[in-house]
Amino acid sequence: MTNPLLSVRNLQTSFYTRDGEVKAVDNISFDLEPGETLGIVGESGSGKSVTSLSIMGLIPTPPGKIKGGQVLFGGQDLLQITDEQMRKIRGKRVAMIFQDPMTSLNPFLRISRQITEISELHLNLTSKQSRTRAIEMLELVGIPDAPNRIDSYPHQFSGGMRQRVMIAMALSCDPQLLIADEPTTALDVTIQAQILELIKDLKARLGTSVILITHDLGVVAGMTDRLGVMYAGRMIEYGPTDTVFAHPAHPYTQGLLRSVPDPYEEVEELYQIPGLPPDLSALPPGCPFGPRCPEVVAKCQTQPEFVSVGTDHKSACWLNAVSTVQERKEIERD
Repeated sequence: MTNPLLSVRNLQTSFYTRDGEVKAVDNISFDLEPGETLGIVGESGSGKSVTSLSIMGLIPTPPGKIKGGQVLFGGQDLLQITDEQMRKIRGKRVAMIFQDPMTSLNPFLRISRQITEISELHLNLTSKQSRTRAIEMLELVGIPDAPNRIDSYPHQFSGGMRQRVMIAMALSCDPQLLIADEPTTALDVTIQAQILELIKDLKARLGTSVILITHDLGVVAGMTDRLGVMYAGRMIEYGPTDTVFAHPAHPYTQGLLRSVPDPYEEVEELYQIPGLPPDLSALPPGCPFGPRCPEVVAKCQTQPEFVSVGTDHKSACWLNAVSTVQERKEIERD
């Protein structure tokens, strides 16, 4: 076993609002091995993006605050280093593709300046060297006629091309870890497939570890080695992707998989999980999925433990903590 490239331990991130504390990330833990792709899925508001921003040290303070935990990258806790030390890591060793390239790219700066700034800062390249590097990166991500397109403004690119520019920026310094936060949002299906294939190809060529954040289970099925399922700021299931898909242990994961249309099965109405995600500033007692769960029992009024349900496969559900029919009956009677 190799040492994990990234180990997140008991991470807690909250936002303080007029309505009280919003626990956006509530005590989550996971590992990422070198060269591995980890998928993080869940409904909107489950804490996926806040997790990535916490790792990158980009939580706005105030109103946000990382309350506790560890983010160990190469053995170094990113939560304990100074802002200056973090700036040397961010963009060079850890890079991120943000959700929306329309708001992530500066509309007033040419693409050339936005890419060359990174290599000048982190690789100490001259203006000429960084421009050559930027053209190489644009060609790497499939931008046609890169030497002439590099001086264009963001609005002169299509949505898919802007996303490719974001990927080129993220990979400019050959990072060890790439966080892709819903990299195919607002793109049509054809462009989505191209972007995902590009990330997979670049990972294979550069040996980069990837965290892929999405709400699309179809995307993670063919892209990831391991999968974490988040709900209400908590990691409620975690394990090898094939195992989670074949044997989902948590009722929420089971509901998500039932919601995915099956091209080989005719159904009159697609399944949907009843109810709505909870208000993170006023979570229900016990399991946050309890009010929507079809298998809820009395014991769900207390917080379930994160228990092993197989090899490297864990779930946070009381029903997964029992091994016999008799134990289940006792839980249901409680």
